Amino acid sequence: MPNHPTIRLATPADAAAVAEIYNQGIADRGATFETTPRTPDEMARRIEAVDHPVLVVVDSDGAVLGWAALSGYRPRACYAGIAEFSIYIERAARGRGVGRPLLNALIETAEARGFWKLVSRIFPFNAASRALCRTCGFREVGTYEKHGQLGGRWLDVVIVERLLSNPAAEVAVPVS
Repeated sequence: MPNHPTIRLATPADAAAVAEIYNQGIADRGATFETTPRTPDEMARRIEAVDHPVLVVVDSDGAVLGWAALSGYRPRACYAGIAEFSIYIERAARGRGVGRPLLNALIETAEARGFWKLVSRIFPFNAASRALCRTCGFREVGTYEKHGQLGGRWLDVVIVERLLSNPAAEVAVPVS
C-alpha cells in the first residue's frame, strides 16, 4: 500500500478531494449513473450528515486516496438497519491496495452503528468493484436489467449484499 495510508472519518476539509474523486467516477462512466459533477459544498453537506458516515483513506502526506460512504436504503422503518454503500478510489490510487481496507473499515463502521446489512449495485462490466466486493464478503444476489440509462444506453446492475455481525439483527422486529 502506498505511504502507509490511514482510514478515518471524513471532515468538511476533505470535501474538495472527495468531490474530485467522485467526479472522476462520474466522468469515467464505470461506477455510477450520475452525470452531473458534484461540488465541494455538496460533498461537505454529505460529510456533515452524521447519520450516514463518510470515510476517507489518506496517505502519509494527507492526500485523500479514496472515500466510502453509507447512505439510506429505504425510508420504511423495517429497513432501518440496511444501508447502501459507495466506494470511490482516486484514479492514480486504483489497483494499489487501498480499496479493501477502506471497504472493510466501512463494514466495521456500519456494524458499530447497528446496521445488519449492506447493499449496493455495480455495473456488470466493473470487474474491479465486483472483485473487491467478493473479497470483502459480499455476494452477488441478482441483476437488475435495464436499471438506468447512461450515455443513451440501458445498463444492467449487479446487486451485492453482505449480512453484518450485529446481534440486534437476530431479534425479531414486530410487524406494524
